[in-house]
Amino acid sequence: MRGNIAQLMQQAQKMQENVQRAQEELAKLEVTGNAGGGMVSVTISGRMECRKVRIDPSVLADPEMAEDLIAAAFNDAVNKVNVESQAKMSAATAGMPVPPGMKMPF
Repeated sequence: MRGNIAQLMQQAQKMQENVQRAQEELAKLEVTGNAGGGMVSVTISGRMECRKVRIDPSVLADPEMAEDLIAAAFNDAVNKVNVESQAKMSAATAGMPVPPGMKMPF
């Protein structure tokens, strides 16, 4: 019994280290979302901080369309970060059961 607890503690420590490493990698990540066939692009970090926005000048003629495309490009970037985050956290916790519904990172 005591050996099982020690082994479980080692696995938990390793998972914690892996999660911390994954979080550091995500912080350095930059992802670009696009909309309107590339007429608008938004680059964000893995921490969802906006780094860059590029707007084709032709989009500015229609402010309402520009707003929609900017929102769509931002949402595209956020979705890409979420996919990458899920993949990294899933890899970091491999082999260690995580309760269903538990949000990662902790």
